[in-house]
Amino acid sequence: MSSPEENKAEQNKALVLHAFDLLFNQRDYRAAERLWSEGYIQHSAHIPPGRQGLFDLVRSLPDTLRYEHQLILAEGDHVMLHGRFSGNGSPAAMVAADVLRIENGRLAEHWDVLQDEATRSESASGLPMFGDHFPA
Repeated sequence: MSSPEENKAEQNKALVLHAFDLLFNQRDYRAAERLWSEGYIQHSAHIPPGRQGLFDLVRSLPDTLRYEHQLILAEGDHVMLHGRFSGNGSPAAMVAADVLRIENGRLAEHWDVLQDEATRSESASGLPMFGDHFPA
């Protein structure tokens, strides 16, 4: 049997995955508005402030944009994802570590670290940054 804290962490992870899918993959802005707080606080250096800044950025990206996650962790009101944004109009996909704070069942605050996904020849470690193989 799970503790209340474990149940909350699982609910927060499911919320973030659903919110990312709605916004980045389905581009359902109306549904996404219900999951992102009106007072959304943006710490990313790549994204304009607020929920509208994020939504406007997504609107400006190609329809081929896709988000996929590999790892998700949660503790308290925070969720961290390791994921990849591909089809973003750049030659390389972006591998991201996103941290979100949840408040009242909505995404309230965001931090991230983004890096172009390295090819096999660019990887000093010889290992892929996302998944178990290098991008084609």
